Amino acid sequence: MSTGTAAASGAPAEGQSYGTPSYRLYVLLSLTLVYTLNFIDRNLLGVVAQPIIAEFGLSDTEYGFLNGPPFALFYALMGIPIAMAADRFNRVAIMAICIAVWSLMTALCGFASSFVFLLIARIGVAIGEAGGTPPSNSIIADYFKPRSRANALGIFAMGVTIGGALASGFGGLIVGLTDETVVRFFAMFGMPDIHEQLGWGENFGWRFAFIALGFPGLIIALILFLTVKEPPRGFSDPPGVQRVQKASIVETLKELGSKPTFWTMALGAALVALVGYGLFGFQAPMMQRLHGMPPGDFALQYGVPLALVSAAGTFLGGYLTQIFTPRSATAVAWIPAVGMLVAIPLYIGGFYMAPGPVQLVTWGAGAMFHYAYLGAQYTIGQGVVSQRSRASAIAILLFIIALIGNGLGPLIVGVLSDMFMRLQIEAAGMGEALTTTICRARDVSALTAEQQAVCAAAYGEGVRQSMSATVLFFVPAAAFYLLASLTLKKDMVAKPV
Repeated sequence: MSTGTAAASGAPAEGQSYGTPSYRLYVLLSLTLVYTLNFIDRNLLGVVAQPIIAEFGLSDTEYGFLNGPPFALFYALMGIPIAMAADRFNRVAIMAICIAVWSLMTALCGFASSFVFLLIARIGVAIGEAGGTPPSNSIIADYFKPRSRANALGIFAMGVTIGGALASGFGGLIVGLTDETVVRFFAMFGMPDIHEQLGWGENFGWRFAFIALGFPGLIIALILFLTVKEPPRGFSDPPGVQRVQKASIVETLKELGSKPTFWTMALGAALVALVGYGLFGFQAPMMQRLHGMPPGDFALQYGVPLALVSAAGTFLGGYLTQIFTPRSATAVAWIPAVGMLVAIPLYIGGFYMAPGPVQLVTWGAGAMFHYAYLGAQYTIGQGVVSQRSRASAIAILLFIIALIGNGLGPLIVGVLSDMFMRLQIEAAGMGEALTTTICRARDVSALTAEQQAVCAAAYGEGVRQSMSATVLFFVPAAAFYLLASLTLKKDMVAKPV
């Protein structure tokens, strides 16, 4: 049922933004900080991947499963009911609760005593994080008028890559701490022997990384709840756009049924996410296996710069969209497609270079073009539906992205890595004497020097070939974005005028 028009009488034809400019900026930065925290906690597993693989004796397929399907499934399943609640109830309160949940579960990952414990904690992180993005997108849409949303959502989307940078920066520093340093920290709180009580063994810096980066989210949740105002729904829409207080998921799906732009863009975004999650989950192990680079060193020397360049690419994508849209109304769709195709040779070239500035620049250029798509997925996702369905539409979009991207990306890279590793062993003529399990063992001293060399080379080369093959998913992803550009003008509701 309509409850009135979006803006007051006499509002500009393109709608009006809510609140003062300074407060809108505060809200946007606050939501971006939350999105950043979301991806710090989500990406931390990739930063400390190799220590976890070694701790629990995992194959790349098993680690890919841990980093993929369970997290994605619960993230996707919980996203839709939480988004439906966000279309009806106070979005800020919902977000605060979800932030507290995922932050607490992130901290619990550091106390994992088994693969199953860690898996359950990761599922808890997924459930909490499912309530972060849909309400944020809906709030931003109500704070910013249509012509300003692409840029605002582009800034918001930078949380993905900034979160990756901070996960690498803080995670890299913390995972590199000695066990003695961590013990001294807990001793300050009267728990000097917690590592012995919990049976942590040795090299538990990765555990402390989860604990140290998880608990601050509880404070951020409280600040958000106390300082961010819930905006009137549909406030910033142009006059004449009806504001409806709630829409069921069935109604949202019915509305999206006549919007082919949404579905082609969603498939493209899911495939891009597949590449992104897959690469992030295995890039640190690849460099450690191929070049002996410890996780902390990789996080600081590569992870942080790559994430910052990716953030710049996200911002650049939104900025270029705003610049080119007056000349080409479909720029929001074709700019990401071009970026993906350019990223392919840059990524693969970077993977095969020796460590150093040239590799980092090449790899970083690939990441910059890769992440030019992020703002576009939200601009299109919420722009093709009426304001009553925005949060639910974004939840559906994230459901698709989670299942295909986060769900399959790490798993595909892991499966391919084990497969290419086995092929490398067979190509070296050691197929009868060696297996991937034998080569991954902590103690390979019983093997001959030649066998150890074959194992080391296959372990590293397998994951590198797997990552290179995964990058080729950018080809169909770009095709889907180009298909979206063909129907974009017809389907957009919120015109970026």
